[in-house]
Amino acid sequence: MRATVGATIELICAQFEGEVHFGHGTDNAWDEAVALVLSVAQMPDVTESLQKTLDANHLERIHQLAKRRVIDRVPLAYLLGQCTYMGLTFEVQPGVVVPRSPIGYLLSDGLQLWLPNSVKRVLDLCGGSGCLGIIAAQQFPQAKVEMLELDPLAAKIARQNIQKHGLQERIEVHVADATIARPYADPFDLIVCNPPYVDAIDMRTLPDEFKAEPSIGLAAGKDGLDVIAGVLDQLPVWLAPNGLFVGEVGASSPALMRTYPALPFIWPELPLGGEGVFLLEGQAISSHTARGK
Repeated sequence: MRATVGATIELICAQFEGEVHFGHGTDNAWDEAVALVLSVAQMPDVTESLQKTLDANHLERIHQLAKRRVIDRVPLAYLLGQCTYMGLTFEVQPGVVVPRSPIGYLLSDGLQLWLPNSVKRVLDLCGGSGCLGIIAAQQFPQAKVEMLELDPLAAKIARQNIQKHGLQERIEVHVADATIARPYADPFDLIVCNPPYVDAIDMRTLPDEFKAEPSIGLAAGKDGLDVIAGVLDQLPVWLAPNGLFVGEVGASSPALMRTYPALPFIWPELPLGGEGVFLLEGQAISSHTARGK
């Protein structure tokens, strides 16, 4: 039986509708079905692909993965072994958080309003799969990037992605805790941090797809600030006076503002309903990181 790409996408979309939770690169059944079918068929996301005929092996594989997606409720990226984020392909596997941070959209725009003209040094904290550090390296071609990632498996995947994108000469990965002070010879022009930030209540109510991800990459204590608090304590030393810090705390942003009322957070507008990403300018932080000051 001949099956076109378009007809198969419609069929898979119907299977996903109302059965799975989205949020790992897609936010609806149609986009998730498109990602599955085109990834397995290795076809471009263009209108012309819809009329192409799938071969039997691809069709069988698509239906196998769709069944697992519905029954096992794991992110599609884990089933495929990769995902597309900000137009780039990244390897990913169970045990590593799936790339989806809205920080990527800010990086792709260059953050020109807040950054110095020349970005030479970038620090990526809680680097995960390496996606943000890689995007930063591409966006700022003169910059060297240091990446800290606590989990050895995530650091391994990050190195694979760095090599995949040909950036091994410019990005260095360290297995290290981002909340612990490290001596750097020079401060950084840009620091990005997408840390664990899910609070205790939200961790208990996460959809199955998010529970499939490693809790070490999500959970951050009672108020969701366990990791970001340690990072903020280091910023006066790590960040250049004219540099910029970009952090993400998601739904824990109210707790962040209550805990640090004196910090001059900038909350940029984000696309696609993103939330909880903030900026801090180096010249504004100085000694203001102390809680409640």
